[in-house]
Amino acid sequence: MTASVQPQSILQPPARAAMFLVLTVRDGAESEAVDLLADLPGLIRSVRFRRPEDNLTCVAGIGAKAWDRMYDVPRPASLHVLEEIVGDKHTAVSTPGDLLFHLRAERMDLCFELARQLMIRLADTADVVDEVHGFRYFDDRDLLGFVDGTENPEGNAAAAAVFVHDEDPSYTGSSYVIVQKYLHDLTSWNAISVREQELVIGRTKLDDIELPDADKPSNSHVELNTIVDDDGVEHDIIRDNMAFGEVGSDEFGTYFIGYAADPGVIEQMLRNMFVGKPPGNHDRILDFSTAVTGNLFFVPTADFLEDGPPETAADDDPAPTTSTTEQDTGSLQIGSLRGTDQNER
Repeated sequence: MTASVQPQSILQPPARAAMFLVLTVRDGAESEAVDLLADLPGLIRSVRFRRPEDNLTCVAGIGAKAWDRMYDVPRPASLHVLEEIVGDKHTAVSTPGDLLFHLRAERMDLCFELARQLMIRLADTADVVDEVHGFRYFDDRDLLGFVDGTENPEGNAAAAAVFVHDEDPSYTGSSYVIVQKYLHDLTSWNAISVREQELVIGRTKLDDIELPDADKPSNSHVELNTIVDDDGVEHDIIRDNMAFGEVGSDEFGTYFIGYAADPGVIEQMLRNMFVGKPPGNHDRILDFSTAVTGNLFFVPTADFLEDGPPETAADDDPAPTTSTTEQDTGSLQIGSLRGTDQNER
């Protein structure tokens, strides 16, 4: 990645508050959506300036169908509609979504104000299909009581995990993001013992220590979410999951958001979870948590949003660099993968 490329603000410390907006763009309003994305950096600066110490950021993502309608340049190599993954018992759904806005700050009021400004601009352009207000729970725990995000890579390893490099040179410095909204059955979860919960997750609950391999079940969340290719290389992603809920409606959940240079890594995690590895050995956390949304978005660089597509991306061939079949099926770009031992959350 060249120094001149300016990525969006993906690599940020965990924030105390977040909002997730998924929208669909109305037919005929594509140019207005492009204009809003071009103005996004300015909107962020205007709201952030009031409380710079609270570090307001916003990452924008674009879905595959919207990309083809909004930009007259080749679709990024790994951008496709998220495949629905159907297991024997659980399903990772694929739901509508053209745009994602991931807003983060130390205060919810900053996220809310920026979201309000975005929706003023998009009032006649796009419709919100999902809106989640997330918060950082005690000790960075989810509402199941476990620490979330412990194994995120840091520094250069984090940049390598999330940013596109030479594999798609027209989009160097960009990224991909997959989001899923999970609803928890806390009544059933809290009915099992802490030890059984630890076996479901694969980590201790109080200390957040990964269980020894000999004690960690093959259907634990940690076990099925560790992705290693045939060369023994482990593939990381960046998670920035947030808790959300409404006590009055008895709704409690985790908003999963994972960034990666190759979305195939996250898709393999989802196959391991929902289909099982081997098939039938599904992630036991799904017996307590249900995915009700699912989307894949491309995250272009800040330069792309503000200035438009670079000339190098506008060649004469509008076809994406991977085949339609690969894009539509979510086929992995990282070769054969296998889940092995240790870490994830």
